Amino acid sequence: MKKLLLIEDDITVRENTAELLELSNYDVITAPNGKVGIEKAKQEGPDIIVCDIMMPEIDGYGVLAALGQNAETAGIPFIFLSARTEHKDIRKGMDLGADDYLTKPFEEVELLSAIESRLAKVAILNSNKKENNDAASSDKLRDIEDLKRIFAENELLHFKKGENVYEKGKHSNFFYLVKRGVIKVYRADNQGKELITELYKEDDFFGNHAVNSSSSYEDYATAMEESQVYAISRDEFQKMLAENPKITMQLVEDLSNNMSELKNQLMDMAYGSVRKKAASTILLFAERITKHPLKSIRISRADLAGVAGMAPESLIRTLSEFKKEGLIEIEGRNIKLLDSEALKEVR
Repeated sequence: MKKLLLIEDDITVRENTAELLELSNYDVITAPNGKVGIEKAKQEGPDIIVCDIMMPEIDGYGVLAALGQNAETAGIPFIFLSARTEHKDIRKGMDLGADDYLTKPFEEVELLSAIESRLAKVAILNSNKKENNDAASSDKLRDIEDLKRIFAENELLHFKKGENVYEKGKHSNFFYLVKRGVIKVYRADNQGKELITELYKEDDFFGNHAVNSSSSYEDYATAMEESQVYAISRDEFQKMLAENPKITMQLVEDLSNNMSELKNQLMDMAYGSVRKKAASTILLFAERITKHPLKSIRISRADLAGVAGMAPESLIRTLSEFKKEGLIEIEGRNIKLLDSEALKEVR
């Protein structure tokens, strides 16, 4: 059973919404204001948070900001539930890093769909992540998962959409591991046009691979969405590799596989397989949302693009093609599957 934290100052709305969610098989924790909500988020570690904006003590924006600064709570999916319906309010909430924004009054299916979509995204991105509890007591690194554990003990950096992780020409002092989000690495031609050479998602390592400690970055790394990355100094990283040659070989293999995947991605993009990636990602989200089989699923374009590893602009164009071909319908921020079998056959 997934644990959900509901932060809402209106007792009637809070109790009615909590009852609705409990009937939908969620373990619901409630808080009457933002201050209590922050404490409960830290204490309970919920799987997802639904939060009002206009509240005493600390408003919803303050709650999101506070949780984003804490490594233990920063990755929890966050949905605003507010009576504020103006575009500027919605935009502000999303710019601060919220995963979704629902306006009151809301339909039951709309709230459940939004929650399930957020949980589905987390499940998809974490599907290949393994935890090794025994590694914590070992002095030697045994595999890549141990290396990721060491990274997670270091500084966690937060980047807003469009913010640079590093820039061309700057000294390469760090090596990175993506905790959350998507990072693009690119170069720019004389006209300023970007040439994306690599895309890194959750659990991917990236940085300057050169051994020379005085080397500089030859490209730019920029967050494509709100992202979090662990950073470890190059000196410490190289020391770990020197002491663990087995990990060095695994990392080389991992980076080589990333390069191979990149080549395949570039080939796919050249021959139109953006369509296949978009179709596969839509189907993957739909398959994950099994608690309440819905005719439509609420997924943001940014989420689809992030999981598919493609630019939002390319995704939007592809969704328009699918709509024209009668494969899907687009209802606001919802996507309705009309022909899932045809989506499976997209190439």
